[in-house]
Amino acid sequence: MSDVVKKESFESWRFKTLMNWYPMYFGTGGKILFWSSDYREIRLRLKRNLWTYNYVGTIFGGSMFSFCDPFYMVMLLKNLGDNYVVWDKFATIKFIKPGKSTLFTTLAINEEQLTSIKNEVDSKLEITKKFSIELKTKDGTLVAILEREIYIAQKDYYVQKKGESQNKRLSK
Repeated sequence: MSDVVKKESFESWRFKTLMNWYPMYFGTGGKILFWSSDYREIRLRLKRNLWTYNYVGTIFGGSMFSFCDPFYMVMLLKNLGDNYVVWDKFATIKFIKPGKSTLFTTLAINEEQLTSIKNEVDSKLEITKKFSIELKTKDGTLVAILEREIYIAQKDYYVQKKGESQNKRLSK
C-alpha cells in the first residue's frame, strides 16, 4: 500500500453506502467504513453484536468469513475493465484467537499488482490469484487470516471455454 492518502469520490461513497444497506451484506454484521475513489482500497469493520456472536460469546466465524466476502472480486472487476472475467473461486479461514471485540481489516490492490495480473492473464489467458486478509482488533491483535482465491480470465477466452464446456455436456 502506498503512502498516498486515498479519498472517496461521490461514486465510491454511494457504492459503499448501497453495499452497506444491501440485505445480503447488511446481514453479515459488517460495515464498509471507506472505499477509495479508485476502488483499490477498502476498510471494513465487524462489531461483536446480537447478529454476530456465537454460542460461546465470540464473533461467529461465518460473520468473519462473510463480511469481507465480495470485495477483492469487485475491486478487480472495477480496475481490470470489461475485457476480463473475475470470479471468487475458493476461500479459507484460519482462526488465531477468539474474536471477543470489534474486528478491522483493510483490503488493497496497488498498480503493480494490477499490472502483474493483466500481464499474467494476457499471457496465460486465465489465472487464479490468492489474496490474504488479516482480521485484527483495534489494538492490532490478529484474530483470523482469510485467504481468498480469485479466478481471472480474458473475457473472449472465458466465453469460448464456457461454450466448449456446455457443448460437450449437451452432446453426451
